[in-house]
Amino acid sequence: MLERLNEAMAHIERHLDEQIEVADLARIALTSEYHFRRLFSALAGMPLSEYIRRRRLTVAGADVLAGERTLLDVAVRHGYGSAEAFARAFHAVHGVGPGEARRTGAALRAQPRMSFRLTVEGSGSMEYRIVTKDAFALVGRRARVPLVHEGMNPAIVAFIRGIDRETTARIEALSDQEPAGIVNVSDNLADDRAEGSELDYWHGVVTGGTPPEDLDALPVAAGTWAVFTTSGAFPQAVQYLWRDVFTQWFPSNPYRSRPGPEISRVRVSTDGTTADAELWIPVERVVA
Repeated sequence: MLERLNEAMAHIERHLDEQIEVADLARIALTSEYHFRRLFSALAGMPLSEYIRRRRLTVAGADVLAGERTLLDVAVRHGYGSAEAFARAFHAVHGVGPGEARRTGAALRAQPRMSFRLTVEGSGSMEYRIVTKDAFALVGRRARVPLVHEGMNPAIVAFIRGIDRETTARIEALSDQEPAGIVNVSDNLADDRAEGSELDYWHGVVTGGTPPEDLDALPVAAGTWAVFTTSGAFPQAVQYLWRDVFTQWFPSNPYRSRPGPEISRVRVSTDGTTADAELWIPVERVVA
């Protein structure tokens, strides 16, 4: 898998001055576009689109300083339709406009070319199971919130606090299958999963029954799920589990992620410092 990922990275380098299609990268990596975006973001720590943008503007920076082409020629060469659009993007990465950089020989910021390699860390193992579920519904309350990679998410905290106890009790009573009880669900995320991008957050339950009309509901098709468990500091343990699933488990197992809601069942300690958690990720088996 890592060898294929590095071939995809080489493809990016060869085509920085062209339109790069995620479908081509996924085909080289022998996976789906959806899973490639997810895996890259987890491994690289940034969205695929951001990495490509930074690499293009790193190469463009060398062209700007070389002074052999006009700034418009440099802009067009690197996929920008106008000198103004190129200048804005250039300034966002380098902190200085291309004209000023050329005049003054300013120091620029470089995004190094990435490659991936396997690093063995410790001797711990990940506990997981594979579950096949019939179609079900998520029922509860939903809110559109910004994505936060680490630490508490203020928007989610405020949303949950705004649900009264009576409504929470009614929702919890609808749970009739695993994962049992109140669950937290992320769905409809942006492909690049950038910090601050928005997602649908659900505070609800998994049920096979008919949802009440006054509650939000999301039908979920039958499928396969990889289920992981963890215990530790809250909320870091849950957030790190998601990272470890994509950086450690997927590269070592014959599965890939598929579109669908990601479900976590979290039980926080009385003092709010630790938690036991179960993470359900929709997956499909990779056929060799």
